[in-house]
Amino acid sequence: MKLERELLKGVAPVVVLEILSRGAMYGYELSGAIARRSGDILTLGRGTLYPLLYNLEAKGLIKGEWQDADSGRKRRYYAITGKGEEKLAAQKQQLQQLQQAVNLVFGGAQPNLAWT
Repeated sequence: MKLERELLKGVAPVVVLEILSRGAMYGYELSGAIARRSGDILTLGRGTLYPLLYNLEAKGLIKGEWQDADSGRKRRYYAITGKGEEKLAAQKQQLQQLQQAVNLVFGGAQPNLAWT
């Protein structure tokens, strides 16, 4: 099942930050990691991923650096910054609260009183 574009658009930045928090990656590698980690539910094509990476870099949340790959090609590797780690932590907390609220609406888990 693929997510609708607008739903994916809202979660994509935090997903990219989460994956990059585990280590630097180049675009194609990052795209594959996102698909694998999400069970192929979240897929970001080049037309979505690269503008997102440029936007995150412009905001100072990630940093891109050209490196020589084993193949001799140059690849741009992206790594999360300290500012990006702070943003990731805040967004993860918000997503957890959103998940809890959606679960409540759909008749799932009871509220976690520690968050109130």
